[in-house]
Amino acid sequence: MENDYEGGEWWIGGGEFYYQKKRKAKDDHATYGIWAADDCSSNDSDGSSSGGCSSKRRKKGFLSSSSSKDYTKPVSFVSASRIVAPNHEQLKEQDQDDNEKVADHVLLPSAWWKVIEEGVQRRRANQTQKAELVNKNNVRKKLPGGGVRYDVGEFEKHTKGIGGKLLAQMGYEGGGLGVNEQGIVTPIQPEFRPNPMGGIGFNDRKQAKNASKQNWTNTEEELLASKEEKAEVKARDDDKPMPELQYNIKLILDLAQFDIEKIDRDLRMEMEKVASLQLEEEKLLKDAGRQKKQLDSMEEIIAQVERIEEENAMATLTIESLSNVFTDLQTRYKDEYKLYDLSCIACSYALPLLIRVFQGWNPLQDALHGLQLMASWKNLLQGDDDPFDYSDDVSPYTQLVMEVVFPAVNTNTWNPRDPEPMLQFLEIWESLLPPSVLRSILDDVIVPKLSYAVEETWDPQMETVPIHVWVHPWLPLLGHKLESLYDTIRFKLGKALRVWHPSDASAYAVLSPWKTVFDPDSWERLIVQFIVPRLVEALQRCQVNPADQRLDEFRWVMSWATAIPSRHMVTMLEVEFFPKWQQVLYHWLRSSPNFEEVTRWYLGWKGIFAAELLANDRIRYQFDIGLNMMNQAVEGVEVAQPGAISYLRRVTEQRQFEAQQKAAASMGSHSI
Repeated sequence: MENDYEGGEWWIGGGEFYYQKKRKAKDDHATYGIWAADDCSSNDSDGSSSGGCSSKRRKKGFLSSSSSKDYTKPVSFVSASRIVAPNHEQLKEQDQDDNEKVADHVLLPSAWWKVIEEGVQRRRANQTQKAELVNKNNVRKKLPGGGVRYDVGEFEKHTKGIGGKLLAQMGYEGGGLGVNEQGIVTPIQPEFRPNPMGGIGFNDRKQAKNASKQNWTNTEEELLASKEEKAEVKARDDDKPMPELQYNIKLILDLAQFDIEKIDRDLRMEMEKVASLQLEEEKLLKDAGRQKKQLDSMEEIIAQVERIEEENAMATLTIESLSNVFTDLQTRYKDEYKLYDLSCIACSYALPLLIRVFQGWNPLQDALHGLQLMASWKNLLQGDDDPFDYSDDVSPYTQLVMEVVFPAVNTNTWNPRDPEPMLQFLEIWESLLPPSVLRSILDDVIVPKLSYAVEETWDPQMETVPIHVWVHPWLPLLGHKLESLYDTIRFKLGKALRVWHPSDASAYAVLSPWKTVFDPDSWERLIVQFIVPRLVEALQRCQVNPADQRLDEFRWVMSWATAIPSRHMVTMLEVEFFPKWQQVLYHWLRSSPNFEEVTRWYLGWKGIFAAELLANDRIRYQFDIGLNMMNQAVEGVEVAQPGAISYLRRVTEQRQFEAQQKAAASMGSHSI
């Protein structure tokens, strides 16, 4: 309220403040607007002589019918550019006691600032006066424990003092209430809560900030310093010209800034919305263009299909014209060709035409027939970029091959003992046969005929062509599917070998190709049961005679060196051949022989052995025994006869070898 009036005075020196209205120049209304002091105040304290002016104001609408102002109406401001001093007639009507004649004039900016400066000076004088009154009336008293306090009951000297009397009767001598004077001396002040926009009242924000920082535990010196600091801040605020107007202008600026920021946010949102709509429009335009293109493509495709249907109905459609139409559609409308599965439509028209093309076809005699035609239809129905799908057994191209090519292969009278024509056909058509069709040819055509030939018509003793000649070529294509035939082949081979003689070299030609086909155990059982016993008999009949040496039996045995497992071959030679060979060499060296003849005889026998056998340590050991005897004879030392240890070793090895033969024979009787 101190900023709303001028001329206020302290009364009776006790801190009570009252206001005395003064007459002011009428120019204040033009300067301060609604904050201008009432210039119709009377010099009388009761204001009884103010009726004249107030009545005229009421007539002109400045005041309402009531004596009090209407604060419910909005605040209005007067623009400085429109402020005009009242003319002489108006001043005469408002103040009859004023004998001063005021001429019409316009309040210039210099006069306006002069008025503002005078108001500031008056406020500074009032502030100085009030500070002196505060220092005068705020009497400090010393407390028993040190420090000072203000006499909170000093104002009662100007009243009846009933409150202080009652406190004195109860023993109160000043200070805080309580036994230890722990009560507060300064009353609790209200705490202001600032609004987000600073509130409508002036200085609300500053008061709330200062109130929030107040600490009620401060000493009286700190409270006094804080109060003086507040007084200095308030004095600086009072030095500002028209602080109320500046505050309201700042408030208007804040509101305007808030509105501008809101408008800016709304503008950005609208711009983003426009950009989003533009992107959506572009997307919709692209979709519309794509859909129109698809519609045009569909119309063209439908027209072509209708033309094909008409030619098919009139029986004028050919496989070449049909291929040309769908090749053109696949080239021009690649995406639509896949999307609408035009390959199925093409397959439905091509199937009857291709059946007529391949009617009466023999794939074993003319494997190239229709090859290029099927290659073109593979591209139309399957596509060059798409590999065959092993799980897609019902694709259009697969159906076409199954209906056109497979029947010609299945009904053909193919001879299993002549695999070349069928192998040549499969090699030529390999890139055009889907995996499912190739599996069907192998499983339903090749394997059944091979099985029938092996189980029913093949006889090893009567056949002039070995079985591996017409079975092994199918190993890369059939692989493990032929394993079901191996038991039958081993059984028939074993049956034929029961009457075999080692001099018959055809047995080796028939058996040796199967060494890498049969599993190692099955192959070893077959050899030990049917081949090794015959070779042992041949070695037993073989005679070692340097004077008349015959090597037929020994060569029969050596021909099987690569087919028989090495451990069986070495044992057979250690038991049946080397003892006889070493005994003959021993007796020859004791009869003063020609050492050159002995050397040639030694090297001749060593040259007959296969390289696989000469690399074996046990075979080299047997030849070293003979070489040592030859060295002893050359040196003139008595030649040592092969000892009893060697004899016992030979007997033990012979028994082990016979046991292995019996075990292999018993196992082979069940599996072969």
